[in-house]
Order: sequence, then structure tokens, then C-alpha cells
Amino acid sequence: MADLIEELGIEGAIAASSVSTDASKYENDANVEQAWAVNCFRQAETYFKLISAVDPSGLRLTSQDEQIYSEYTTRFGELKIDNINESELKSNDSKAKWREFCNLFEKSVEDFNFGTLLRLNSSKDYTEENTTIVPRVQFYAIEIARNRRGLNDCHRKKTDA
Repeated sequence: MADLIEELGIEGAIAASSVSTDASKYENDANVEQAWAVNCFRQAETYFKLISAVDPSGLRLTSQDEQIYSEYTTRFGELKIDNINESELKSNDSKAKWREFCNLFEKSVEDFNFGTLLRLNSSKDYTEENTTIVPRVQFYAIEIARNRRGLNDCHRKKTDA
């Protein structure tokens, strides 16, 4: 918490501590938005460090990986996930299908709909141009598939060289 206070100040740290609370209870508060952004970035940074340090094919992101992957392949098996087209991902039709998918995990995946940063191109790092926001369980589904298909292996190889 001391690091958070140092980074965000007292008001920001207080806002950050409430980020995990139901979003419908908040109006647009710059401190909450900043705390949310910091939290998302930290999660993204941690995940990227993880896939850069270990063999991604062996990672378990949740206790529900098998069920998430099974539902994902059944519903979205043909989705091109190496370099995702953001317009297609965010189309009304796609959003409806993903919403139905995400809701399957409402009770079994913690913070299943929490906004999470997803890399559009799996071969690249998180950058403003290569990032979009998706619900957490959608991030899990795509990243579990990328890990199992070897699409994140290139990051480990970069650090092994």
C-alpha cells in the first residue's frame, strides 16, 4: 500500500482500494480511473514478464483453464488470435457472442468482467497501438489459446538469447 500511496498520492490510493468494488456504484472519478489504469497496467506488465520468463504452454492462468479453453474452442475456434482485428473483435455481433461466453464464467472466475488489457498482436509487447480493453475472462480465453498454440513462445526466446 505504501508504494501505491507514493505512486498515486493519498486520494489515488483510496480510489485504488475501491477499484475492485462494483463499478455501477461510481460516477466518473478521475482518481478511480487512474487507479484502474494503474491496476490494469500492472496486471499486463506482470503477465508479459511471466510469458517472457517461463514456457507459456505450461501456464495455468486460472483454476478454470480447461473449461475456458473448451468453451472458447467450441465458440471461437476459428478466430484469428495471432493478430486480432480490433474492429472485428468489437463489432456488435462479436460483442454479443463474447458477452454470452463471458457470462458463463460469472460465478466461477473472479472479476470475470473486469476490464483487462489484451495485446492485439501476440508477437508484440503491450503498447498503446497494440492494446485493447476486454473483459478478464475474454483475455483469459485468448491468452490460454495463444499459450497452448505457441503464439507467445517468441517472447521467451527473446529473453533466452
